[in-house]
Amino acid sequence: MDVQSKETHVQSVFQKIAPVYDLMNDLLSFRRHKAWRKFTMKQMNVQPGDTGIDLCCGTCDWTIAIAQASGSGRIVGLDFSSNMLEVGKKKVEKQQLDKQIQLVHGNAMELPFADNSFDYATIGFGLRNVPDYTRVLQEMKRVVKPGGQVVCLELSKPTWQPFKSIYYFYFQRVLPMIGKLVAKSHEQYKWLPESLKAFPGRDQLADMYREIGLKDVKAFPLTGGIAALHIGVKGTDQA
Repeated sequence: MDVQSKETHVQSVFQKIAPVYDLMNDLLSFRRHKAWRKFTMKQMNVQPGDTGIDLCCGTCDWTIAIAQASGSGRIVGLDFSSNMLEVGKKKVEKQQLDKQIQLVHGNAMELPFADNSFDYATIGFGLRNVPDYTRVLQEMKRVVKPGGQVVCLELSKPTWQPFKSIYYFYFQRVLPMIGKLVAKSHEQYKWLPESLKAFPGRDQLADMYREIGLKDVKAFPLTGGIAALHIGVKGTDQA
């Protein structure tokens, strides 16, 4: 699938599943995604007043968590699905964070922000859906300040047998059927196992972080490797 067709396809997938995205996240991750995010926030160690941009922010759960940890820093949530942002906007307003959080309809491969703008650039369960992983990571690195963190929380590829076989059976056979029943979106949920197939494993993604010049790269396997957290730091010499 070329860049343009992948972009169009993914956008149509998320426009359609936006109303049931949170429910499907529970099913996708065996309800572990909240614990993964909590672990990620602990590793990030956001300080009062820190700023951040959350790419592929979806329905804004992580965007909100970062804003709450910062307390006063400017936080941007960016997504290219207007339907997902509409769901996220309601959550942001409910938490009374609409003065602190700015939601932007935009493309993760071309961020409309200046170099060295944020303390954190995050992407949660979105990197595998973009046409060019490296380009998104480079954009994240560009917009964080020297010393800032580039953080990716994403589904990954378990390596431990027999768990690996069970997981792939669930992901490739069972999940699309659940999508059909719950979200009325069999075709859309077929996309998820397909997107993971092409996605780099935990060590490969860590190498991609290093290749674009990020320092102190850490990769954490989560829940038997079905997800992974990657954190890299922009060098103070890279302003």
